[in-house]
This record gives sequence, structure tokens and C-alpha cells, in this order.
Amino acid sequence: MPKQLLFIPGPVTCAPEVLEAMAWPLIDHRGPEFAGILERVSRGMQPLFGTSNEVVVLGSSGTGGLEAAVASSFTPGQRVLAAPVGVFGKRLANIATTHGLSIETLSTPLGHALDPQALAARLRADSAHEIAGILLTHNETSTGVQNEMGPLAAAIGDHPATVIVDSVSGLGASAFEMDRWNFDIVVTASQKVLGVPPGLAMVAVSPRAWERMAQGRGSRFYLDLLKAREFAQTGQTPWTPPVSLFFALETGLRRYFAEGPENVYARHDRYARAISAFCTAAGIDVFSEPNAHSVTVVAMHAPPGSNVAAVRQELREAHGIVMGGGQAELKGKILRMGTMGDLTSDDVLRALEALETVLKRQGVAIAAGAGPQAARALLEANLAGFDVKSNAQACAEHRERRGARPRLRRTGDRVQRGRVLTAAFEAAK
Repeated sequence: MPKQLLFIPGPVTCAPEVLEAMAWPLIDHRGPEFAGILERVSRGMQPLFGTSNEVVVLGSSGTGGLEAAVASSFTPGQRVLAAPVGVFGKRLANIATTHGLSIETLSTPLGHALDPQALAARLRADSAHEIAGILLTHNETSTGVQNEMGPLAAAIGDHPATVIVDSVSGLGASAFEMDRWNFDIVVTASQKVLGVPPGLAMVAVSPRAWERMAQGRGSRFYLDLLKAREFAQTGQTPWTPPVSLFFALETGLRRYFAEGPENVYARHDRYARAISAFCTAAGIDVFSEPNAHSVTVVAMHAPPGSNVAAVRQELREAHGIVMGGGQAELKGKILRMGTMGDLTSDDVLRALEALETVLKRQGVAIAAGAGPQAARALLEANLAGFDVKSNAQACAEHRERRGARPRLRRTGDRVQRGRVLTAAFEAAK
């Protein structure tokens, strides 16, 4: 199959090193080698969540992690306040409904971030504390919106509800402080910022949430966080895990820490602002409001006279570029361009140049070269004086600084790879 550059909000373009890890020989998922991997990736995820809490890893999509959070936390009939800002926030509310919870929705116009004052007002009105749970979205890929989580945490204050946060497409691309914000459960997944194939959900859980789970009477079996925790404490998972994905996740984490979290944040922000600069210069409106832009996906209005389905098809077939379209009521109305995965500045510029070419072929009035030039100027300005390195080079230099051997491609070298990840984790704390 021809290689495509994925500018969708997941799955993403994976680095060769990550894909190579998927081909390593399998190991016993009940043995000590897998136990070491499970422990390292669980600890390695803690800095991304901004937590010292336990992190469990599930063999599922991000949605599976969110369902595990809901199913494990509540008893049917309890009231939950959902605050969606798009399709995936509504999906989280639907999960809660499926598990017999009473849902109240705090609505937000599409393209806008959740208003902390509206959230605070609703919770102040809940003087009897009838709301048992609050469902929040960190980053909403269907609209290109990112909520600022600090003000939302302040709005919740000391309300005793269990707070569940969907950070599937946001965690790792900007600073997240679960412990300081007093969130109870935060969920992310492998196929987003970490640049790993889909199939693993990572769930961070507070001590208060664990205590409440023990009292819950919701129905769950496969997606049982208490059971996942019990087995994790013995270095195992309750069910047969996708072992190859754990190899890839460990590699993805090692790459993440080798690049450095601050550099990862800057890279996603840089790409998102370059895409927005393209839109402004090309006369295309960004869908999200100025105070609500996501750094992992930019949603843009479809220019008048364009056909989103046709644009996406030509990008894929003629240029090997894959972008997302709108969902639900936004279907056919917006294009979505992600920034996650193993992408370079040149990849971003190539995609934007291809988008301009396709839009012009559809007859959209667009100033030739203006969009790509604006994007290039932003990227070059932000990179001035910055020593740009490939991720592979950064990993090699990190190993040299830590005195580790170069990576080998033998099963017996997994111990050394684990030491590299552990060293990177310790350096990030």
C-alpha cells in the first residue's frame, strides 16, 4: 500500500522505529519481561498526566478507556453533568446513558470552549450535591477546540463530584496537571500525540476515585478498572494484552522523552499556528473561536464553492495526503487537519501546498501561494535559532548522554530499551 501522510486526528503517521517495534518477537504476557514493560510504560505516562497517581493500561481504543472510567465509577441512576463541546463529548455522555446514569447536559455552541463561569454557576446551584459526576473534554477533535482545564478545575472547586476527563487527543501536546487540578480520572490513547498505532488506552486514577469504585454497583467485566489495577500490581493485565502495541508504546514514550515535553508542546503549537496562518492568508475561516484553538487539530470552514468530499479524495489519491472532514451536523462543512504523529515542517508545508492546489482546481478564489508562504514564514520565524533535529537524532543523542548502548534489534535488548525509558522518565520528573 502506498505510504500516506496522515493529517487526520488519529490514527497518525508513525515513525519507522515505532512500526519496527511492532515486529519484535512476542513474549509471555504473564512473564517477567512483560511485567517490566507494563511497569515502565505506566510510570512513563505519569509525567504526561501530571500525576503521581496510578496509571493503568487497557487493551482498547480511547473510547474503551472512557467507558471503563464511567462503568467503574458510578451506580445506575446517579446524576452526571456532561459538558460536551463536540461529537466526542456527546459520545462520552452517551456512554453514561448506556450505563443507566441520569444525564444533564451543559451545552456549548460548536467552535467554542466550555465557559468556566457557566460550569461554576451550575455547580453552585447543586447545593444538595445531587450531581455525582462531571464529564469534561480536554481536546475536541470534531471542532478543533481545546478547553483550558485550569479554569474549569477552579470552577469545580470543592464540589464532591467525580471528575472524568477525556484527554484522548490532547494529552502530551501541552502541559496537563491532573493532581493540581484535582481531576479524578483522565483518559488518553496510544494513537494520538505519542504516535503509536491504535489499540491501547491509558487511564490515570486518583485515590478518591479508587475508593469510590469499590462502592460502585455498575455493570462491567472487560472494562473494569479495579480488575485492571489488581492485575497490574502483579505485572499483568486481566486479559491477553496486545503485546506488540506495548512494544510500540514503550518506543513511543522513549522518543517522546528524548525530544523533550517542552519541544513536543512547541512542535504541536507551531504546526497548528502555521495551519491557521495558511487559512488567514488564503481567506479561509478557522472554525474554532480565538480563545479555543486546539494544538492537535485545526478545523477550517470549507471555502464557498468547494466540495469537502472531493477535496479529501483528490488530496488522498493525487498527493498522498489524508485530511479529515466534518462529523454529524458539520459533515461537508469543515475540513480538519491534524498536527500529531511523525510529521515534519516540510510535511506540513507539502500538505498545505497540496490543499491550495486542490482548492484552486475546484475553482475556489484563492491567492496563489499566499497561504503556503504565510505558513512557511511562521515556521521559519519560530525555528530561527532553534537547532532542529530529527527525532531519531534526538534519541541517539539522548542515549549518548545517558551512556546507553545503541538500540539493537534483538529480543534480548529489551532490558536496555527499558533502561533508556526509565532514564528519560527520571529526567522528566
